[in-house]
Amino acid sequence: MKLLLIEDEKRAAAYLEQGLSEHGYAVELAYTGPDGLHAAATGDHDLVILDVMLPGVDGFAVLSALRTSKQTPVLMLTARGQTDDKVKGFEMGADDYLVKPFQFPELLARVRALLKRGNRAPEPEVLRVGDLEVDSIKHRAVRAGQPIDLSAKEFALLVLLVRKTGQVLSRTQIASMVWDINFDSETNVVEVAIRRLRAKVDEPFADKLIHTVRGVGYVLKTRP
Repeated sequence: MKLLLIEDEKRAAAYLEQGLSEHGYAVELAYTGPDGLHAAATGDHDLVILDVMLPGVDGFAVLSALRTSKQTPVLMLTARGQTDDKVKGFEMGADDYLVKPFQFPELLARVRALLKRGNRAPEPEVLRVGDLEVDSIKHRAVRAGQPIDLSAKEFALLVLLVRKTGQVLSRTQIASMVWDINFDSETNVVEVAIRRLRAKVDEPFADKLIHTVRGVGYVLKTRP
């Protein structure tokens, strides 16, 4: 699932992005109100995490403008915990409100709860393809009973491929959803990550799951 995080404090944004990515979410970042509104209005996100105090326009203005065109769930983050601010946020269409400072596990729990409320059916915590099992909650991958040690980005890439089993993903799609970067044809970040993932997920086993579709991208699937 893809999340949009609109947070002007870059250290906090980086911390949240890392934590959410480690739990299998693709995170897009925006640091100002105008940039966040543009991303929310034009992108396809499952959830928006929105700070109130933003440069350009504040989070309330972003929320108000977003609600004229979309009903994407919105979790507001703010240091302003007064009741009036919370009421204002809910009346403008916020789905939840979390006051800073907070612990990451609470944010994660609220994100999961909001995603389950959405129109999409909740995905199982443990995803299975052949003899591969990926637990997005416990951040664990196992194949044929053998644990696979993965970095945060490798795990996020594997979760994406497993969730899109049978679907060919281009390098552009993978770069956007895992690294939140605009694809640069000169970079080989996707190829390097796929190669490292194959070394851990496929090379020790006879049946290969990650396949290259020449000129298109990559797909995870079991052979017929």
